Amino acid sequence: MSTRNISITVIATLSLLSFVSYALAQEVTRTTPGFGGPDAVENTIDYDVESWDDWQQYLKDRFRLTLSADYTGVLLTANETLDSKTAGAGIARVFGTLDLLRDGDGGIVWKFEHRHGYGSPAPFDFSLGHLGYVGLIEPPFNDQGFRTQNLYWRQRFGGGRSTLVAGVLDPTDYVDAFALASPWLHFMNFAFSTGSATIGLPNDAAVGAAFGSMLTDRVYIIAGITDTNGDPSRPFEGFSNFFNDNEFFKSVEIGYTTSHERIIFDNMHVTLWHKDRQAQADVNSGWGAVFSFSRYINDNVMPFLRGGYADDGGSLLQKSLSAGVGYQIEAFNGLLAAGLNWGEPNEDTFGPGLDDQWALEVFYRIPIGRRVAATGDVQYILDPALNPNANSIWMFNLRARAAF
Repeated sequence: MSTRNISITVIATLSLLSFVSYALAQEVTRTTPGFGGPDAVENTIDYDVESWDDWQQYLKDRFRLTLSADYTGVLLTANETLDSKTAGAGIARVFGTLDLLRDGDGGIVWKFEHRHGYGSPAPFDFSLGHLGYVGLIEPPFNDQGFRTQNLYWRQRFGGGRSTLVAGVLDPTDYVDAFALASPWLHFMNFAFSTGSATIGLPNDAAVGAAFGSMLTDRVYIIAGITDTNGDPSRPFEGFSNFFNDNEFFKSVEIGYTTSHERIIFDNMHVTLWHKDRQAQADVNSGWGAVFSFSRYINDNVMPFLRGGYADDGGSLLQKSLSAGVGYQIEAFNGLLAAGLNWGEPNEDTFGPGLDDQWALEVFYRIPIGRRVAATGDVQYILDPALNPNANSIWMFNLRARAAF
């Protein structure tokens, strides 16, 4: 009950601070496109905001400030589990940008959150501990309380053709970015998100730097290096980790797109990554490669094919392949999507001899007015590797997001 009271207070405070008029727009509309995925702060703001009201425009014109907030709640249910059959949690976020250089190319980007469970377990703990599934369903939704997710400097060069970010980063914003990867808006199963669950990602609030640039009108590169031992509740400790521990996560991505403006929609890329051994966490070093192909056809259909391979590094899966399609339903302004994943659990992380897994997910997201969206989600998991009591699991899940 205490976390719910805290969340209500947070939501009320954020509402008073932001007073923002949102629309659940379906395309990125910023003049200068970014290199990140749909959860990168500036892309989230563009996704939500279709038109600015007078108050927002005043902040933007007078102070070069954009300010946004949202609240998202998730409820997961499953029929065959090792323990609990339900899980739920919510996240309140406030995020924005402050351009400090008059040309708008240099500025501060931030995102602060409060994550809280609706009882126990939270979705982050539900998959491995209760489903027995080597994977994660809605992994951001846990009960960690207040967090600093982003706090970094963003510098653009060449009219936005190149971007450098440095500070407290979320690597999932730029590593293997995919238009349907947001756990706030799209697939709930992490197998359809960053690295198809084959990347040994660093902890959140990772101190480091990343750089993206259009090498030609259609070919781009994104590279980054971050500390692996971040702690969102103590983000500034990451600077000490970065310079003293020398335990890094490195990645480089080469991609092809039809144009810079459509980099998140029409995209084909290969990402290579390497992770140093984490001594304190006792996670072995590792490396891997992932690929992704997606194409937005007629502005309403997006087929995709994604997959990856990992050699140790603490990833969930060591081999993974996902395929699916998203369909923008113009008549209802909703999004219908389906995906199928095959995954082989990482032997270094979970031990040898586990069965391969299959996961099928179908979701439908529909806007309710201008500020709220609701998502119904169905998943079928075949041969969950850590659940000896079930050959298959059905899940029926709900998610609601309100943008203030």
